[in-house]
Amino acid sequence: MRTFVFIVVLAGLAACDPQTNPVDGAQFVTEPKAIAITPGQIDEASGMVASRSMPGNLWVQQDSGNPADIALLGEDGTVKGKMPLPSPVDNRDWEDMGIGPGPQDGTNYIYLADTGDNNLQYPFYLIYRFPEPKSLTEPVTKAERMFFNYPDGSHDAEALIVDPKTKDIWIITKREQKVRLYRFPYPQNINAVTTVQDYGELPFSVVTGAAISSDGNEILVRTYTNIYYWKRQNNEIIAETLQRREGRSVPYRFEPQGEAVCFDKDNKGYFTLSERNNASSVSLYYYAKK
Repeated sequence: MRTFVFIVVLAGLAACDPQTNPVDGAQFVTEPKAIAITPGQIDEASGMVASRSMPGNLWVQQDSGNPADIALLGEDGTVKGKMPLPSPVDNRDWEDMGIGPGPQDGTNYIYLADTGDNNLQYPFYLIYRFPEPKSLTEPVTKAERMFFNYPDGSHDAEALIVDPKTKDIWIITKREQKVRLYRFPYPQNINAVTTVQDYGELPFSVVTGAAISSDGNEILVRTYTNIYYWKRQNNEIIAETLQRREGRSVPYRFEPQGEAVCFDKDNKGYFTLSERNNASSVSLYYYAKK
């Protein structure tokens, strides 16, 4: 859910993030490539993934109050079109996206996290899953719904990780002084509400997005003020990677309402995208590996 964030507030939030050495992010360029987005097409981006079926493009979802569709955004900033999603898909409060394997081997699935809850009012949350379209002319005809709740009550969450190695889904909450990490293990039940597994705290606050590389070996977590990076070791589950050590700070140009982050298809860098908020326009930023 979009919120209005002031610089003075963000300064306070930065103090909640772990202290890291900026040199640790030296594997990425410090000055990103800035790509202007087609005006008026994507103003409230809350999640983003690199398309597997259409290289050179990104799928972008928007926040609550927008239609139940996803936009295909070229890496050149051109909005190629929007893909409507079938009923009963609804945008209650979409907050992040994932892409990766699922029930059918050899198929890439898109995951939409309907996990926002600013007022901590919902008894359950859900994640939509459907095969990635191969083109904008190939409609999405069916989407699975995976309902879940938390073992300790309601949470607002804006970060989703779909592990390509295990097909587990990981959810990171947003608003706690130290956010919490939950696991929705594969195979996910689509016929009942699942209580996700609590894997403890992470040393962040105000987490607004997360991403994992297509090979499952690199992870990003972003807040309003920073982006953190982890290199996964052999046989680690996601929780072990994120809790083994503090994330390394990687380059990030401040965005007015920064939420969306993803690796590119070939894991050669990462993209960020912001909600427009009060800015006149938004840009897609790309941070390449050196």
